[in-house]
Formats: sequence, structure tokens, C-alpha cells
Amino acid sequence: MDFIKHPVKIAHKIISSVFLPASDIPSFVGKGNVDLGITGHDVILEAEMKEHVTEVLKLGFGKCALQVQVPEVGAIKDVKDLAGKRVVTSFEVLAGEYFGKIDDELGLKGDNRTHIEYVGGSVEAACALGLADGIVDLVESGDTMRAAGLHAIATVLPTEAVLIKSSKPKHASLAPLIELITQRIAGVLASNNFVLCQYNIRREKLTECTAITPGRRAPTVSPLENDNWVAVSAMVERKNVANVMDRLVATGAEDVLILKLDNCRV
Repeated sequence: MDFIKHPVKIAHKIISSVFLPASDIPSFVGKGNVDLGITGHDVILEAEMKEHVTEVLKLGFGKCALQVQVPEVGAIKDVKDLAGKRVVTSFEVLAGEYFGKIDDELGLKGDNRTHIEYVGGSVEAACALGLADGIVDLVESGDTMRAAGLHAIATVLPTEAVLIKSSKPKHASLAPLIELITQRIAGVLASNNFVLCQYNIRREKLTECTAITPGRRAPTVSPLENDNWVAVSAMVERKNVANVMDRLVATGAEDVLILKLDNCRV
């Protein structure tokens, strides 16, 4: 079902979660009565709602790329080779803007310009079925495109899921609640992406070590009873933690500890 209302109690207030097609969310947030939404960066641009919504947070999931794909065995090797030909996509606006610039650069006019045709699904089959010379579609792993005999020759834009709000707030009284929800989401994201790194280091090595662990804003440095040593605490990216620990130990850090974060406020 495209439309479902689900009440949630936050900070002694009842809010409604509304589930809608991703392509509709920017319009409901930007022009409708919805205060916050989650959709793709690409969807905002395709819906031409960039002026109406603000991207509050990148959510770190749904990462993919809107790419130009053509048959792997074929004469088209560069995106300019596709200009003036047939392109099938479900992203008419973005594909039109992208190839419009290429057509202008090449001086293509009238019927000689690239023909953009909309297809709502199975875009990857358009070349094999004789509907297109190339396609523009979202690609995550690329497995589907490879199975269809296609490969990428250009990337229109990278994209991922984002939290959005209206550029013109509609409910002034709800501003604190919207900020609270945003902070909670940001805290969960940070706790998933970062860990807390704590270690001891000699004072003369402090500058070198804090360059390794600069933290999100700055590391916390505390004196120890031994005047020659300090304790350092800093958030580091979870994906880099092993490398950070190795570099700290090589610099002379001792008692290096990594603490997982269940939640936080950043």
C-alpha cells in the first residue's frame, strides 16, 4: 500500500508516519503538509524540488549512481557518441539536462538532438529490445546491467538516501520537535559510523597523535598524574579504526581502547 499512517509518540506528542512512493515525497514535504521525509538525492532533483526542500542529513544507505549505460559490445564508447541518439530512462529531467548540455556543446539542433524517452521499469532491457541506443538508470552493484550486456560510460550523479524538510517551514510550533527528531536520527547515524578511541601518550608526542585522531571537532585531552603523560579521547570512523590503532601504537600510544557507541548527540 502506498499510503499508510502510523502514529508514533515522541516527546509527549503524537506524530504520524506516512509511507509514500519515494518519487512523491519531495513534493509532499516541499509543498504539502509533511514536515520531514526520507528519499533519494536523485529523486529531489528529478522532481525539480531542490528549491522547495532542504537536505538535512545524508543517511548513509541507498548509495548508488545514476549512470549512462550502453551495450558492452557496440560502437558507442564515449558519452558524446550517444549524443543525438535514443536514450531510455525513468529519469527524464536529469537525463534531459545532462544530454542537453552535451547537445549544446556539440551544436546539435532540432531532431538531431538526443531523444529522451521515458520507461517506468525494465530500463536495462531497452537496448536489447531495440528501443534505445543507451540508457540512464540507477546502478548499485552493476550486476543487473552486466546481465543485460551493458556497461557504464558516464556517471550523471552519485546519490543516497537523505532526510529532508521544507525550505519554508509550515508549522512554526513544531520546529522544536522537528529539531529533536533530526538530532535523534543524527545521533543514531553517528553511533553507527563512529567509535570512541581512548589512549595515553607522552606529551611530546601529543601533536603527532592528535593529527591521527582529530575527532569530529577536536580531541579531548586530559592530564594524568604523571606529568609526562596525557589521556586522549576522540571519535574515529569505525571503518578506519584498525589503521588508526596501528598508527597510534607506532607513534608510542599505550592503553589504546575502542569503545562502541550505542547512541550519541553530535
